[in-house]
Amino acid sequence: MKMPHYRWIVCGLLFLLSVINYIDRQTLSILIPTIQADLHLSDQQYGNVVSLFLCAYTISYLVSGRIVDALGSRLSLGLFVGFWSFAQLATGFTRSVGSLGFFRFLLGLGEAGGYTASPKIVAEWFPPKDRGLAVGIYGAGASVGATLAPLIIIAISARFGWRSAFFFTGGLGLVFAVLWLWIYRDPPSESTIRRGKQETLSPTRLQAPAPQLTEGIRWRMIMKNPGVWALMGARLLTDPVWYFFQFWMPKYLHSVRGFGQQELSTLWLIFLAADVGFVASGFIAGYLIRRGRAPRTARLWVMLGGAALVPLAPMISMSQGSFGVFAVSIIVVLGHTAWLATISTFVIDYIPARVLGTAFGFIAAGSAVGGIVMNQAVVWAVESLSYGACFNAMVLLHPIALLIVWRYTQNPWREST
Repeated sequence: MKMPHYRWIVCGLLFLLSVINYIDRQTLSILIPTIQADLHLSDQQYGNVVSLFLCAYTISYLVSGRIVDALGSRLSLGLFVGFWSFAQLATGFTRSVGSLGFFRFLLGLGEAGGYTASPKIVAEWFPPKDRGLAVGIYGAGASVGATLAPLIIIAISARFGWRSAFFFTGGLGLVFAVLWLWIYRDPPSESTIRRGKQETLSPTRLQAPAPQLTEGIRWRMIMKNPGVWALMGARLLTDPVWYFFQFWMPKYLHSVRGFGQQELSTLWLIFLAADVGFVASGFIAGYLIRRGRAPRTARLWVMLGGAALVPLAPMISMSQGSFGVFAVSIIVVLGHTAWLATISTFVIDYIPARVLGTAFGFIAAGSAVGGIVMNQAVVWAVESLSYGACFNAMVLLHPIALLIVWRYTQNPWREST
């Protein structure tokens, strides 16, 4: 097996993982008009269920990264996928808001693990010039999943009932878990992966031999680094935009724009644009690096482009017709996913591989916390103001986050304890 080929097979598996992850995640939000009517849920109860999912995500981000570092990518990822797939399947048996919230909590515990293992796998298999593309490809799996979800979920639920959609998607994840454990193998060595012209280590990795890691040293290294806190804060500020489009855009189209359950299948257009943002960001960053830009500089330029597009969000609520709503949403989502893929790659470049799983989970916990705050703020805004307030709130998030990342990641990672 030739490694240059196999690394892209690995990337393909991560892409498929993200597709399944987002189909599972989107099932509830796509079917929420039907489920609300069947289970008699209010908007507040739906918001609470989403918050439970995000609370579980926060917990899992803090724990799963350490599990990945301890058990390795292969076994930990297989366990995470199997766990969340059982939770997704079990959601089909729910009869009340309590059981729905419980199963979505379990789903969040498992799903976050996939996004702490994936960056570590990219760091192990890909040199810096290819990491942006690799992250963009598996990141695009998320939006492909979100693109396919309305088409698949609505078709299944229309024919067999909404519960069948959870049974089908949960079973799909269990099949992937078996496929992953069968195909994936850990790379032979870090030096083999990164050798070759223009694949040398960044200055953050060219240091004296690091001390033996204890749990205390590991966490002190992470917690003392201002760049880690900056990246966590940036995820906290900006990831709520992505969560809003996942969890609340279907509700907005249904409640404000008058879309029926079947018409929500048109959401695939918005998430198709997210695919473009994920993949294009990797190509652009890779091109800039090949032209001589430092990886950090290339990533910041791409993030600047994304930060310039997301502030157009208020035009969504101002648009008179569906065409304007979708056109602006496409631009905003494209900008955000370019940002999201790039900041994830930025983390991979910045943090040493031996603590990457733990540190990435800690940083990503900011994402989930931001999502929880956003979710409750949306519930309040919808009841007290309007959806327009939600779109207005997106204007400054990415520019502020970009300034924070630029300011506090200028110094390389230090192995001080």
